[in-house]
Amino acid sequence: MLSHALAEGRLTPQEHSERLDAIFAAKTQADITPLISDLPNATAIAQAGGTLVQPGSSTVAATGKRTRMVAFFGAIVRKGAWRVPQDMTAVTVFAGGELDFRRAVLPPGVIKLRATCVLAGLEIIVPPEMHVIDSSWAFMGGIEVPPDSTESKSPDAPVLHLSGVTIMGGVAVKRKPRDV
Repeated sequence: MLSHALAEGRLTPQEHSERLDAIFAAKTQADITPLISDLPNATAIAQAGGTLVQPGSSTVAATGKRTRMVAFFGAIVRKGAWRVPQDMTAVTVFAGGELDFRRAVLPPGVIKLRATCVLAGLEIIVPPEMHVIDSSWAFMGGIEVPPDSTESKSPDAPVLHLSGVTIMGGVAVKRKPRDV
């Protein structure tokens, strides 16, 4: 949430740093609530019962057509035959994540994935025919996106539009064959 606020210009880099330090020093959800209460979606997170700050937790909250996946000292893992929403956000803080699209049920049109990784990583596995558009950025981190394959250059190819930010973390998109 803080990284999104920074990327949207709602927080200055100094405010982001100060709030992030305070969050990492927090011992309870009550310590965190005032640090995020002025940001969008703060009410939804507060109503989630504090699952954001439980070590090893991963939460999924569906709101309309957008799905938010959050891992704080935990992991986000989606593999196998999972239903991919058209619009989703993945946030990892001191955590990891794996989103495997090879056997997933894909929606029609462009799939939008906003990824925010803070001192964390996210691996995205796409099938050979998926076209990936990257408009994300990294600060003291890295983003790897493979070139298009022969199959992904097709005008009928499914499209994943990756956006977001990684701060001292990484996002790696890997193109792998479908499991048989």
